[in-house]
Amino acid sequence: MRLLQEQDIATAAALSAEAGWNQTLEDWRMLLRLNPQGCFGIDCDGRLVSTATLVCYGAQLGWIGMVLTNSNYRRRGFARTLLLYAIRQADQLGIESLKLDATDQGRPLYESLGFRIEQPVERWKCGDKLRISARRNPAGNARDPNCGNFVACHHFSSADLDLEAYGTDRSQMLDALAKRGGVCTDDAGFCFSRPGQRANYIGPCIARSPESARSLIQCCATPESYWDLLPQNQTALTIAIELGFTPQRKLTRMVRGRDLRGREAWIYAIAGFELG
Repeated sequence: MRLLQEQDIATAAALSAEAGWNQTLEDWRMLLRLNPQGCFGIDCDGRLVSTATLVCYGAQLGWIGMVLTNSNYRRRGFARTLLLYAIRQADQLGIESLKLDATDQGRPLYESLGFRIEQPVERWKCGDKLRISARRNPAGNARDPNCGNFVACHHFSSADLDLEAYGTDRSQMLDALAKRGGVCTDDAGFCFSRPGQRANYIGPCIARSPESARSLIQCCATPESYWDLLPQNQTALTIAIELGFTPQRKLTRMVRGRDLRGREAWIYAIAGFELG
């Protein structure tokens, strides 16, 4: 077991592609840059065969993601080994709440390691029947894929809004995402989008009102888009249906340690299964 390095990105991306996931080379590169001490791998037969990542948002929240094992090397305990290491590192850092989004296949493993169910998470997908009558930008803001500065892109305190919604400071991650894709904003919220391996990815989206959320998501949506949402936000479900999205897969958000919940009625799209 070892820390991942820049030269491992292509192999790691091949693992996520084999699993049918949407992450790109740039997604892996961003994870490595956000927390180089939190990207772990296991080598076997001279190659990288298993991965896991830990992204820390201050001492309040840690997020585990990218738990992957090459199909030829499963059932050897590699994922458990990496998860135990990630948990131990989070404990040493004093992380109060450790979360992840689990597939049905992974849930028994996470439960055996002390994670408990928090709430469901769903991926919705839009094909070529995206129902958008007028592709206008909210509040006249351009959907700028070249935006390189998160703070300068927003006309209100986006970091404070995200902090209130999630209960922890994710500004470093948001800044990294802003450099990678589009950002739509208005006076009540923001929505990001970025290219994916299989589809355009919408999220995170934080908004104080349903009207703002719908306009922002409409701004970022394209045919062939993924949107991961918390179905307990019934308004998000309604907007997804109105815009022509359909449910594709279900996961379970799990937590270890302290419960940490913000203003989830403002969370219309998460940042990704690997980011929270």
